[in-house]
Amino acid sequence: MNLVFHGHSCIQISNGEHSMIIDPFLSGNPVVKTKPEDIKVQYILLTHGHADHTADAEAIARANDATIVANFELATYYSWKGLKTIGMNIGGAVDLGFAKAKLVHAFHSSSIISDESQSIIYAGMPGGFIIDWNGITLYHAGDTSLFGDMKMFGELHDIDYAILPIGDFYTMGPNDALIAAKWLQAKNVIPVHHSTFPGIMQDAAAFTEQLKEQDIEGFALQPGEQLVLIK
Repeated sequence: MNLVFHGHSCIQISNGEHSMIIDPFLSGNPVVKTKPEDIKVQYILLTHGHADHTADAEAIARANDATIVANFELATYYSWKGLKTIGMNIGGAVDLGFAKAKLVHAFHSSSIISDESQSIIYAGMPGGFIIDWNGITLYHAGDTSLFGDMKMFGELHDIDYAILPIGDFYTMGPNDALIAAKWLQAKNVIPVHHSTFPGIMQDAAAFTEQLKEQDIEGFALQPGEQLVLIK
């Protein structure tokens, strides 16, 4: 299987026949290397409603006739736009045929904000996804602080790859993410949600060096860079 980091928190996972993208934020992303029209997927997974995680969900869904998988409220919002959706809730799992995705909790906020109308739409609880695909387990934490139930995730799931935010300010920073990696018992960690904007600049390479000291492999991927996933 192959993983592509598209920048910010956007990850695409493919096995040649099937593909999914998580939190597509390509339009308006200053570090992105890929255009929304270049994305070919069957499923779009959304951790929460903020624009830096959903910006291109509708366009990609329409172009690919893809299904959006999200919490019930956010999925309902997109279903009203005529898109195919699967509305889940925290703790539930869905079988996509080639992979299973479980929606787990995160500690953040979730909304759709319109500057034009100065309105805020509730977009359900924020979350993360634990994905089992071809014998490999990935945990995309979404936007979150450090929280104790990450220990439980590590006990219940054999996590091969943890995709963790390190930007600080809006999410946990590197120090808390290092603790999260240990609690999750993750074999490999990919830092995300950093260095897109001035407020979340971080040294991902330095973070992966800290991971190495804990016998955890880290991958400080650049936007557009690919990683072959192995068990």
